[in-house]
Amino acid sequence: IITEAQAKDIEVVAAEKSQNIPGVGISGNVDGTDYTIVNGNYLTKQGIRFDEAAADKWAAKGNSVSFLLQGTQVQGMVAEGDTIKAGAKELISGLQRRGITPVMLTGDNPKAAEHVANLLGLTEFHAGLLPDDKQKIIADYQEKGNHVIMVGDGVNDAPSLAAADIGIAIGAGTDVAIDSADVVLVKSEPSDILHFLDLAKITNRKMVQNLWWGAGYNIVAIPLAAGVLSFIGIILDPAVGAVVMAMSTIIVAINAMGLTGKKIKNV
Repeated sequence: IITEAQAKDIEVVAAEKSQNIPGVGISGNVDGTDYTIVNGNYLTKQGIRFDEAAADKWAAKGNSVSFLLQGTQVQGMVAEGDTIKAGAKELISGLQRRGITPVMLTGDNPKAAEHVANLLGLTEFHAGLLPDDKQKIIADYQEKGNHVIMVGDGVNDAPSLAAADIGIAIGAGTDVAIDSADVVLVKSEPSDILHFLDLAKITNRKMVQNLWWGAGYNIVAIPLAAGVLSFIGIILDPAVGAVVMAMSTIIVAINAMGLTGKKIKNV
């Protein structure tokens, strides 16, 4: 928007006293006049009249529609379209093949959300949400016994990222979102979420294997060293026990090092 204004030689004045309004928009002062940029939900709740037909027309095309307010008067409307990131559709289908149900939570209007959901192949989405609404939906899923992974990049996503079982922040997102997450996708590539899940499964498998190696040594060696089978002449010499213990430790370490340089298949 700023680039287009500058291309048309329109002077862009920096706003002062800018404030983020969670789930609603942003406010600021320009040349001594207070302005607010808000979404349609805010206007509806406040009983402020606006051109709903025009807003619905742009929203149906997948645009997020924002309104410029001066006081309680709508001065203009901006429809902001966003291109679906390459790999997003493959991510959704990859999650579905794994038995994971992807759900979209967005503060955008329902029409825009439905448009994007259809393009991505999503069967479940929630639109027009405030930060608290997202957090509540996550809590509802958890109360039903589901494990929840939350992926987000904005200030409004921070509470939900912290509340989820695993919070994944997009590397190009806000600092608040990144600080609230457990995992950060540095390259901001959707497919990296599938890679992360692959790595988590492989790591868990290695942990189980190492537990069996460690436990197996103790289960067998300790009773033998204690002389449980001494009555039939079988007893573990301390020196041999030390060697076996060292070998067990080495095997566990080598097995764990197998993760180094592990290639993750692109699903």
